[in-house]
Amino acid sequence: MSSSKYVVGIDLGTTNSVVAFVEADASDPEMQILRIPQVVAEGMVEKLDSLPSFAYIPRDHEEASRTALPWESDADCVVGQFARAQSAEAPERTIGAAKSWLAHTGVDRRENILPWNAPDDVKKVSPVSACQGYLQHIRNAWDAEFPEDRLANQDVVVTVPASFDASARDLIREAAVAAGLPTNFMFLEEPQSAVYAWLGTVGDEWRKHLSVGDSLLVCDVGGGTTDLTLVKVCDVDGNLELRRAAVGNHLLVGGDNMDLALAHHVAEQFKSQKVNLDPWQSVSLWHSCRAAKEVLLARDGAKSHKISVLGRSSKLIGGTKSIEVDRQAVGKLLADGFFPPCDLSDKPQRQRMSGFQQIGLPYETDTAVTKHVASFLSDHCVDDDGNVAQPTHVLFNGGVFRSATLRGRMVNVLDGWFSDPIEQLAADDQSLDQSVARGAAFYAWSKRNGGVRIRGGTARSYYVGIETAGLAIPGAPRPLRALCVVPFGMEEGTEIDVPSAEIGLVLGEPVHFRFFSSSNRHADQPGDTLDSWTEEDLHETDSMEAELPASQTVDQGYVPVRFESRVTELGVFELWCVSTKSDERWKLEFSVRDTE
Repeated sequence: MSSSKYVVGIDLGTTNSVVAFVEADASDPEMQILRIPQVVAEGMVEKLDSLPSFAYIPRDHEEASRTALPWESDADCVVGQFARAQSAEAPERTIGAAKSWLAHTGVDRRENILPWNAPDDVKKVSPVSACQGYLQHIRNAWDAEFPEDRLANQDVVVTVPASFDASARDLIREAAVAAGLPTNFMFLEEPQSAVYAWLGTVGDEWRKHLSVGDSLLVCDVGGGTTDLTLVKVCDVDGNLELRRAAVGNHLLVGGDNMDLALAHHVAEQFKSQKVNLDPWQSVSLWHSCRAAKEVLLARDGAKSHKISVLGRSSKLIGGTKSIEVDRQAVGKLLADGFFPPCDLSDKPQRQRMSGFQQIGLPYETDTAVTKHVASFLSDHCVDDDGNVAQPTHVLFNGGVFRSATLRGRMVNVLDGWFSDPIEQLAADDQSLDQSVARGAAFYAWSKRNGGVRIRGGTARSYYVGIETAGLAIPGAPRPLRALCVVPFGMEEGTEIDVPSAEIGLVLGEPVHFRFFSSSNRHADQPGDTLDSWTEEDLHETDSMEAELPASQTVDQGYVPVRFESRVTELGVFELWCVSTKSDERWKLEFSVRDTE
């Protein structure tokens, strides 16, 4: 890293973004949180500890919402607290969950598609542009606070879901660089960052909690997503080392679902009082329930909380109506709905209610986080006899687990699966929604000053699609084989030759290169070929369209090549196509940084 004054961790969250920082050369790192100026109401600005990851597209007459910031801005969107509030007033003009759209390969993430399903008269932006807007706001806030030490000159770490594949990470990199972050910033997986936050809290005492052979389940349930990771403790030359062993899928279930579940519950109570809510009031109720949930489930929270809905006309509810919700009842509602008891053999239900599906984000149909955890452990925490092995420890992260009720329910379910209790690593439940940013800053500090590191290499194995030779059949594409070119856990700064027969590389014309990845095929080695696979085995990332320059030595449309794979120190996967007839080489690359 550089000689910057600060190291900075940015948690680009699905629902909230947080920035932590520390002086780079501090002997005892004391983490600080950047208070971010943002519009909270028309013409009003406040500094808050987080930036809600919402964007609002103003109408032409709403210029005041853009001009109140302490820096000049020509952005098309207003981001932060005001934007989140507008999601109740004008949901058709509000963007949420933009980061999750980056992992959705069913759409073009660079197309102007958000707000999704907005009317034609609403100007739209792309998921990449929306995330760029959040990061640009953060960069402006930092530069306003530290004009002599601008963010572009600091050591910066941006966190990403462990489940993000190479293309999703590359889109975040694109957005970050366009927002003015340093081009050499690094990625860190969010669950790993949570572990670094814990390491920063306990210091060298971590060796008293974890021993060789232990395994740590990181269960991160945030506002919009659930992220699962398994970290193992290894002995390397007599020293304890943490190694990331497995990551789960990108699960779109979290605190937002809980807010909606509570809103549905409250709406039923309104209905019993003959109060029927219109769509605007329903959206407003959803956001009111978010605040109610946070109040009721907080440590020493109130025993009850009043939820009110403003009237829209005398025909609807004739003024403000309120419902009193009980802390204990809300805790039971959310615990039973999202952390129900289940067996370790249970799998999330994926049954569809209809053969027709509205296009949008692939939200989970089963909201039982416990079932997703059971499925993850069954897939990734298996002993030599094929039995599910018990994780020895669990670390909770994410704003959802600020609730002792929900955290306790998850612990009870875990303990019910195994004969021995699982030790819970202590975390400050009041700062769980800041720990990812704090951990990212601590990681950057440790990398610079020396300290424990989590090893792991790439979180997925990667494959290229090879079109098979054979007789053509009208209307049928040729069969495709998947050739493994990067194994799971390939370390940064390493390269390998991929054994295979000669493969023809098409040159001099636009062609599609198809790439696949897998988070669960840990045994595949470079050169292994799959003739068939399921969606659970391999996930297709973005195809790459490119026109490679024609060969200078081979006078035909393709040249026989072999593959060389390299993961650079910065985490960029380079696939080199090396001619077997000359010294010519062609390169394809994706950013796959998973960090150490």
